[in-house]
Amino acid sequence: MGKTPRPVIRTTAVKPKATIRTMILCIPDELPREALTPHQLDRNFGVQGTLSSQFWATPALRLWQHRQMISLRKGRPAYCAGGPVRLLDLDGMLQAAGMGAAIRHQLFSRVVHGTRNATPWHVYESRHLADPDKYPWDKAVADFHNQPRVNAIRMHNAATYGAGQISLRELEMYQAGSMAYQHHSALTAIAGDALITAEGAKLAAASDAMADRVTYLEQANRLFAAIGPDQRLLGVAL
Repeated sequence: MGKTPRPVIRTTAVKPKATIRTMILCIPDELPREALTPHQLDRNFGVQGTLSSQFWATPALRLWQHRQMISLRKGRPAYCAGGPVRLLDLDGMLQAAGMGAAIRHQLFSRVVHGTRNATPWHVYESRHLADPDKYPWDKAVADFHNQPRVNAIRMHNAATYGAGQISLRELEMYQAGSMAYQHHSALTAIAGDALITAEGAKLAAASDAMADRVTYLEQANRLFAAIGPDQRLLGVAL
């Protein structure tokens, strides 16, 4: 008699929710400025957060236009929590974010030189969520950290302070290549991690996986391309 075939055990994939640190709100025209204070965000949009200096005001901003901006700060660039699209320097933000990302990717390439691509954290987290008893949290963390590329980044971060650190949260984006990382960083600078339209629809990535992040950024970018110059945008930190 032949051997009895072993049963195939399939584990249902469980995607962890996407990390949302910054949300962009498209403010309806009828909503007064007084309703944009932090304590009103939850009541008007169901968002528990605080205003975030997400945007740059246009360099051509006139003094009389300051009252149209939200939480405007002095400086070059002049940061603000939001305002009408026509008074925001979105193109400048895209260019600056892309240039900064190019520099960070050069650093990343030097730090991880000689190491193989690493499996991003969300893969281990998904495996843990699918079967916490067989694959506990501590095991998932250890398996992620034991990868040579991850250790190279952690060692760099241990010896570096401030802006020179490399975010392990963006590992998958870094590994996609310099141009992909630049585009991802530039679009995220504008769209944040989630967006609520003027009609109340919420857009967000399904998970932290790069494919899901890209899908969100595609949707958000199409929306930004279609909104009018008087549409007000507001950045919120969650």
